[in-house]
Amino acid sequence: MAVVLPNALLTVYVLPHPWERDANGVPVPPNPNARPDPRGTWPGSVIEQVDASWSMRLDPQAWPVREGDTVTDETGRTWTLTATRNHRVPGCPDVDYVEAAATLNPPEVP
Repeated sequence: MAVVLPNALLTVYVLPHPWERDANGVPVPPNPNARPDPRGTWPGSVIEQVDASWSMRLDPQAWPVREGDTVTDETGRTWTLTATRNHRVPGCPDVDYVEAAATLNPPEVP
């Protein structure tokens, strides 16, 4: 078993879910220029992957988060979440975490 230790203070910005729907029932995303209020700042982990995507471990207090939500760290970097999963261990809440995949905004250029 591998342990991923926190390496950043992460602030989570969660969009309203579910999105409002138009007259045809199609989900309408919120204004991308209006950042939602921060949900909280907690220790977490961000690790760049070989394919230039990012793997994140968020505090379980951040749940629920969804694709499209954003996360920032104390240095000003910002990521958009592309996948999320709430990882819980029955009977051992000390090791619970939110697993997420993300892309850096803007992406790094080689």
